[in-house]
Amino acid sequence: MALTVRFSNQVRDWIAQNLGRGVAAQDIVDELIVHRTAPDLAGAMVAAVANALTHDAPLPDGELVLEAGVDLAPGAPAYRADAMRLAPGPVIRAGDRDVRVLARMARPGTAILADMLDAGECDRLIAAARPRLRPSLVVDPITGLDVARDHRSSLGMFFRPRETDLIEKIEQRIARLIDRPIENGEGLQILHYPAGAESTPHFDYLMPTNEANRESLARSGQRVCTLIMYLNDVPAGGETTFPESGWSILPRKGHAVYFEYANAAGQTDPASLHAGAPVLAGEKWIATKWVRTRRFVPRAG
Repeated sequence: MALTVRFSNQVRDWIAQNLGRGVAAQDIVDELIVHRTAPDLAGAMVAAVANALTHDAPLPDGELVLEAGVDLAPGAPAYRADAMRLAPGPVIRAGDRDVRVLARMARPGTAILADMLDAGECDRLIAAARPRLRPSLVVDPITGLDVARDHRSSLGMFFRPRETDLIEKIEQRIARLIDRPIENGEGLQILHYPAGAESTPHFDYLMPTNEANRESLARSGQRVCTLIMYLNDVPAGGETTFPESGWSILPRKGHAVYFEYANAAGQTDPASLHAGAPVLAGEKWIATKWVRTRRFVPRAG
């Protein structure tokens, strides 16, 4: 007797994107298993997407029909979140300024923050980044290769750690906010999304499925948290969304969203899957800081 199970479109799209980049199907299956997907179900999900892409057929839409006898027992221990790194309370003293906490969520560990940056800092970051923007190249979490993130449709650049007085001031503020050494942060990334641009569902942590990622993890440890700072108001669209929890954060100048996705046991949180909704009017500018378990050491060359 066939069995119908839920198959979220966000996970489906994540599988399709990685298959399209040439990631081995088994590597995708293994990553799903790590995140508590039953091995049989993980294989069926990847196979269904691969078959649809191969035969130019419709992708599964919200559900998947399985043959009788599929074992749905989870393949790995459930993720157990540590206590959040952010201090409790409605206001956090972050070095040179007070940051207001507007809301918190338990899973993934998330906080919406106000007054992370002032208007002048937002404007100065945009002005400094604008002439250096290029098609967004980042380390793909699965392949470990520098890739143009066409699914983001954005332009971006990185500031070197402590590159300017402004960058150092913001990095010190972030370090105080999350109580982590400033050296653990990767370089601040600025992204520009014009009208129509988006960022499809993805994880920020690195998956040890290739040599480049394993080397990065050996140098600097895992990414443990992300801070996305909004540098302008967006008239419509551009929300940061968390498909698994249903949260959607509106971009507001000077505000930020902080979220965690790794614990002391080395587990990573699949509930941290997130995306940037299409910009429907105007444009969106964000600054992103990823933080590692130890001092960030960039790849040589």
